[in-house]
Amino acid sequence: MHLDGKVAVITGGSGGIGAATAALFAQQGARVVIGYKTGEARAKALAESLPGAGHLIQRMVHEEPATLRDAARYVQDACGRADILVNSAGFTKPIPHHDLEALDDELFDALMVANVRGPFSTIRSFAPLLKQSGDGLIVNVSSISAFTGSGSNIAYCASKAALDTMTLSLARALGPELRVLTVSPAAVATDFVAGRGPAELQKVAERTPLKRIVEPEDVARAILACATHLTVATGSRIVVDGGRFLAT
Repeated sequence: MHLDGKVAVITGGSGGIGAATAALFAQQGARVVIGYKTGEARAKALAESLPGAGHLIQRMVHEEPATLRDAARYVQDACGRADILVNSAGFTKPIPHHDLEALDDELFDALMVANVRGPFSTIRSFAPLLKQSGDGLIVNVSSISAFTGSGSNIAYCASKAALDTMTLSLARALGPELRVLTVSPAAVATDFVAGRGPAELQKVAERTPLKRIVEPEDVARAILACATHLTVATGSRIVVDGGRFLAT
């Protein structure tokens, strides 16, 4: 159940869930390509800290499709293969759901590009290389906001719902060469949502059945399981939230 010889590409890999996934994959023997947008220094430091050898970094920007095609060519030239793609890049901005005017068209469009079109463009760019693996896997990091309608803002919820539906479509379209799965956390102990600190995370955790704060490593283990254990699953949603969706 190790990843020896595998090459894993992780967008948004320089921090949060992406960085935790990169560390776990490297521990399991994978060669990791860390995708970053602006965190080049963080990505480089992370790559240098990972166990194993041959880890790389590459700029991958959802708003710039050319960087995604360039990344796919780079991985093919440098590694000769790609076996796993983890789409963990994205962004949000906290806006109360009742404040419709605060969610302007520019922000709405930006969220859809970053959280939906960007992952699709990444998959489109890497699909030919992933299909050569013989055991290709795509994991989209979504959110329980996709099916609860509760999250940092309405457009974020909509973007994650679109990502979930896109995962279903891609699982049908890309099988049997590729499996496509979604991992859906709730509030995770990262800086992804501005202003959401430890105190707020603890309040959220207390409203869940397990009363545990979800750590990036918890989500990373679920992503790893998609590669090592859930080998006949595709189109499925794996929820990692301590049961928060039950209390929504």
